[in-house]
Amino acid sequence: MSLHIAVQGRGPIPLVLIHGWAMHGGIFAPLVEALAERCTLYVVDLPGHGHSRDSTIPLEPRACAEAIVSATPPALWLGWSMGGLVALQAASDLKQVRGLAMLSATPKFVRDDSWPYGNDASLVRQLADDLHTDYHATLERFFALEAMGSADPRAELRRLREDAFSRGEPNARVLQEGIRLLETTDMRGLLPGLTMPSAWIAGRRDRLVTAEAMAWSAGQCGGIADVIAHAGHAPFIGHTDAVVRSLEPLLDLFS
Repeated sequence: MSLHIAVQGRGPIPLVLIHGWAMHGGIFAPLVEALAERCTLYVVDLPGHGHSRDSTIPLEPRACAEAIVSATPPALWLGWSMGGLVALQAASDLKQVRGLAMLSATPKFVRDDSWPYGNDASLVRQLADDLHTDYHATLERFFALEAMGSADPRAELRRLREDAFSRGEPNARVLQEGIRLLETTDMRGLLPGLTMPSAWIAGRRDRLVTAEAMAWSAGQCGGIADVIAHAGHAPFIGHTDAVVRSLEPLLDLFS
C-alpha cells in the first residue's frame, strides 16, 4: 500500500509537509490554512500513521522519501520533528527537492560526546521500553514533552492529543521503528553536501530539539536559522504566522 498524501491549497508553490512521530498530516491544519492561497500542499501521512496506517513501506527515511517523490511534483519540502529526517534524506539524495525547511528537526536527536545539542539517550530508551508496557500513557507523556515550554502548554497538549488519534491510533510496531530512528540516526554528514536553499526554524522553548542544534545545522549547509521566541516543539500550533514569516525567504525564491 502506498502512502496517503492529501493535496490541499491552490497556490503556485508546491510544498510537501511531513509530520513527526506518532502524528499524521492533519496536525498541520493551521499551517495548511495559512499557506493555502500561496501554496499547493502535499500533506503526507508516514507509514503506520493516520491514513497510511496499513502501508507496508518501511518507516525508513530513504524509503519514505522515494515513496513521496513518486507521488509529488518537484517541490519545497518541510519536515517537522522526526519528519525532518525524511526531508533531509530526500534533500540530500533526490533532485525533486528544490528547497528544504526543517521545523524543530535535527539531523541527530540523541546527545553524545560529539553532539552536545541532543537529548539524553535514556529518554529515548525509556520511551521504547514504555511502549511495550503502557502504549497510551507513553504517547501521552511524549505529547506533554512536545507541548512543554510553549506559551499555552495546556492548549497545545489538548490539540496534540486530539489530533493524534483523529485518524485512528498509529501502528505500535511503527512507533517502535520511529523510536529506533530517533535513537540511532545521525545525518550530520549530509549537511555540507546540501546545495538547495534551506531554512532551520526552532522554537526557543522547545524541550526536545534545541535552537542551538538548529543553528549549528544551518551553519553547516549555508541555511537560514530562525528562532520563534515563545514557541515550543510544535510552533505551527499557536505561532502559525511566525512559522510562515520564517518560511518567507524560501517561498520568495519560488514566487
